[in-house]
Amino acid sequence: MKQLTRILLLIVAWVSFALGCLGIFVPVLPTTPFLLLAGFLFARSSPRTHAWLCRTGVYRRYVSAFKQAGGIPLTTKIRIIGISYAVMGISALLVQRPFVWAILGCVALFLLYLMTIRIPTIDQRNVDQVRSEDTA
Repeated sequence: MKQLTRILLLIVAWVSFALGCLGIFVPVLPTTPFLLLAGFLFARSSPRTHAWLCRTGVYRRYVSAFKQAGGIPLTTKIRIIGISYAVMGISALLVQRPFVWAILGCVALFLLYLMTIRIPTIDQRNVDQVRSEDTA
């Protein structure tokens, strides 16, 4: 792989990783997709960094179970929707502009679509099992 391509992939991977970590604290920012992207880019650019990422607690908590079990538990989905809608509601109250309301409404509908239709709901026991396998 060309050196410039490798460096660009690493830069985008680190930015994606940082955004994924930030997503833990910012409810509207998605954590798992950014960490998946970081994992993909690290795997293509630096096997050593990819191995490090797969050993981090953030990756194991947000990505491993999703990749292996294929979905998100119902309680996690409810928490994601609840926190995200609360933050979007506060934003809508603070910014009294119809354009912002339209954007927030679209984001809210897309989030609801993702959580109810697109991302499968799995049993919490599947996640617990995957996590126990990761620590063993």
